[in-house]
Amino acid sequence: MMSSLLNPLARMMRKARAMVTRPVPLIDERLWDQATSQYRFVKLLSAEEKRRLRLIASDFLARKTFTGADGFEIDDLARVRIAAQASILVLELGVRNYDGWSEIVVYPGQFAPQREVMDESGVVHTTRDPLAGEAWLNGPVVLSYDDVARTGDTGYGMAAWSTHNVVIHEFAHKLDMLNGEPNGFPPLHRGMNRETWKRAFMSAYLAFCEDVDRADALEHRDGGAALHTLPLDPYASESPAEFFAVISESFFETPLVVESAFPDVYRQLKMFYRQDPSAREPRQS
Repeated sequence: MMSSLLNPLARMMRKARAMVTRPVPLIDERLWDQATSQYRFVKLLSAEEKRRLRLIASDFLARKTFTGADGFEIDDLARVRIAAQASILVLELGVRNYDGWSEIVVYPGQFAPQREVMDESGVVHTTRDPLAGEAWLNGPVVLSYDDVARTGDTGYGMAAWSTHNVVIHEFAHKLDMLNGEPNGFPPLHRGMNRETWKRAFMSAYLAFCEDVDRADALEHRDGGAALHTLPLDPYASESPAEFFAVISESFFETPLVVESAFPDVYRQLKMFYRQDPSAREPRQS
């Protein structure tokens, strides 16, 4: 009797081990090259880093479900573009940092969910503001594919914050959410000091908010010129959570700008992501 029970149990255990160790399908090389050719943060990786990023993105695709919204049909190119951008954040951390949720919802363009917000007087208003993306605690990531596809190799010829990366932004929120509601203070690695992180980020955030306020006050006179000199998208001043997500975008997209404008924050991000994108950048002689 015991033997007859053990045989099915042994088969189940072997099957479970196989599921854990079975290699995931590797993203086709031609598709990978097509999907990532416009991403500067991929181009500047070493050959070994590119190999690992492709492996991590392949694992990411095996773990996540993609759902099209408003009639959008998600093809392999769209999936790989999203996977590559999401995976750059966890190149040195591991894709399991995205465990606990499974769905990525993709709209063809920006979407406008209905929300109820309370103003300073306590009056509740219904809003439908267009969004390029959002991340839900313990839930899906929602993306506008127009904005996903718009990410590309713009270099440093434009205003520093004109380069947007909605995927990196929303997946930075997901890392921030690993210890609850996003607040700009994700769980740190062993050896990192939370007080040092807090001092660096809050000092930079508050100073940036003051810079945005000054630039806003000048907008009617300079046509927004002062806003375009800011090192980050002014949206980073919305909250510490948005500051973390926006500066994470810039950490990978325009690292020299972040390192110059926010050196203390750059050092913290370098330790958090265990990457140094600035060091990958070609230096002028």
